[in-house]
Amino acid sequence: MMFTSVFTTNGRTATRVAVLSLLVLLAGNLCATYGWYSINIDTHDTLIFEKSGLFFNTIAFTATLLYVLLSGSDIEKVGVRAAEYYALIFFSLCGVSILSSYHSLLMLFLGVEIMSIPLYILTGSEKKNLKSNEAALKYFLMGAFSTGILLMGIALQYGVAGNFSLDIPPHPQSLAGVAVNYGILSPLGLVLIFIALAFKVSAAPFHFWTPDVYDGAPSVFTSFMATIVKAAGFIALIRLFNDRAIELQISWRVIVPLMIVATLLVGNITAVFQQSVKRMLAYSSIAQAGFMLFAVYSGSNDLSREGILLYAAAYSLATIGIFGILIKMKDYTFDGYNGLARRHPVLAFTNTIFLLSLAGIPLTAGFFAKYYMLASVVRQMGHSALWLVVVAVLFAAVSAVYYFRVIQAMYFREGDAEVAETSTGFKIVLLVLAAIIILLGVMPSLLLNWLYF
Repeated sequence: MMFTSVFTTNGRTATRVAVLSLLVLLAGNLCATYGWYSINIDTHDTLIFEKSGLFFNTIAFTATLLYVLLSGSDIEKVGVRAAEYYALIFFSLCGVSILSSYHSLLMLFLGVEIMSIPLYILTGSEKKNLKSNEAALKYFLMGAFSTGILLMGIALQYGVAGNFSLDIPPHPQSLAGVAVNYGILSPLGLVLIFIALAFKVSAAPFHFWTPDVYDGAPSVFTSFMATIVKAAGFIALIRLFNDRAIELQISWRVIVPLMIVATLLVGNITAVFQQSVKRMLAYSSIAQAGFMLFAVYSGSNDLSREGILLYAAAYSLATIGIFGILIKMKDYTFDGYNGLARRHPVLAFTNTIFLLSLAGIPLTAGFFAKYYMLASVVRQMGHSALWLVVVAVLFAAVSAVYYFRVIQAMYFREGDAEVAETSTGFKIVLLVLAAIIILLGVMPSLLLNWLYF
């Protein structure tokens, strides 16, 4: 992608190269996942390529491919050299791939930074837009603070174990041979790492950067940040805490439920009062993070592993579709959608499917995604977690309020929604996204069976 920028400034060519590259990447990942062909490299156990991690990569690459097919023309309009923006997206995907397969805290740090740094640049890519500049500066500064917290947590873990491996040593030894009580260091290090990763996935109370950054960044890049990148953050959390949550013991059972409730509360209640659809989607992404935290809380069981993969697919596809339509709107407020169904029925229909999926309505992928999240906690924690499930269901009902406001505007209000020119190819990709979401809502096993292929 970087060399493409050297040889041509044609945005359409850059998009074609990006699509071709993603197809090659996807084919290679599928070959590695199912053992058809792979290139063996000794990573000295810093990376372990398990099937679930590679399967998440397939979901991430497929979602990115659909994102480029849907919004490629809008990426071309952001700047002079579209290939540079695609190169940054590919760098970010490199970080995503590391986070799905890391087995060393050092690789966790590298994965987070390789994924995040391109996003700071993409957020500020509209150089003449003050909101974009402000969002990039906020994102960069908050990201720098969270990186410091992450490194401190990793340092404490290194002090206990003497290495960066995720494998828990049975008898930690002091590196200097001095008898030191490490009882508090390991849990404290884990809490600091958890806080840093909670920032990356915008879980409350570390969510405060999300609305401003998502609102200020170019909408076409917000779509990528809010989907694949967020899902990768949760995969990183699950890989780390499935094995290590036992060290936190009782504290873990208090910290995570409180964070889940706070995230659902802040995301859903604040989204209800928004007047901008883009800002509403920012708070909605916080609420969705609350549901994905259930996979972290429930630990390592089949339902949580299957659930987070299904949630990543359902949430990413629906949000990419919603933002693809949002980018074409002249007015981002709810009133800007008034009468959309009359003038652009395909856009209104597909947007409705995406919104229903995010709300968790049956016959959409979002319903089973939420069901798997809640069922995984009940299986792991038993009746003691029923109160948390009830809270989540109540907040899911609240989310229907702001999602249905958009549907109401499109179908039941008079107006002339102004939409930029849309191609036939754009509408076809929207219909494909909607079809996948309905198909996964009817038969989620179509996706999950591939995990055990």
